[in-house]
Amino acid sequence: MKNRFDLLVFDWDGTLVDSIEWIVKCIHHAARECAYELPSEQASKNVIGLRLDEALSRLFPDAAAVTRKQLIRAYQSAYRSRPMTRNDFFHGVYDLLQQLKREGYALAIATGKTRGGLRKALEATGTSALFTATRCADETASKPDPMMLFQLMEETGIGSGRTVMIGDSIHDLQMARHADIESIAVSCGANSAQDLKQQNPLLCLQTTAELLEFLV
Repeated sequence: MKNRFDLLVFDWDGTLVDSIEWIVKCIHHAARECAYELPSEQASKNVIGLRLDEALSRLFPDAAAVTRKQLIRAYQSAYRSRPMTRNDFFHGVYDLLQQLKREGYALAIATGKTRGGLRKALEATGTSALFTATRCADETASKPDPMMLFQLMEETGIGSGRTVMIGDSIHDLQMARHADIESIAVSCGANSAQDLKQQNPLLCLQTTAELLEFLV
């Protein structure tokens, strides 16, 4: 698979950053703050990667618009209470990104985070310079709509045949399929290997760092 791709598009949470359990805790905090029954852990994981308002709408479909705003504020307050550092990357991921950059790959991010959230995360981890382009859910269509990928390919000038999406959720892999590009799944995040394989990724790896042996 070496030399097959030029543009590597990564999801952020659950793919590069070990944040899934923290996100679930923040969803549960928001539910408690708004007097809602806590969704199951897997139900919470299943919405990770979507734009936040859409994710919470799926978990709390009967919430009125005002309550939905309260849920969003409670979630954001909880999430921001824990500063991010480079140590939040999965083991080996920072070295992986550096090596891929040195090898000449264009690296990009397609995330359900807001632009402000991703900017803070990139600054906190010191990784802004590693990525050629990024797209966030509050500035384009949310996953699994393929618009993020179309925009990243247009910005970088790299076509669908030379682009691959790397993600931990079904939303990531569905987005890739809708964009008619290949995908690589990692089972260290939101969804299990069994569920991810049903989306027919090119590979399904246990960890993101394993990419190195296939791409370099």
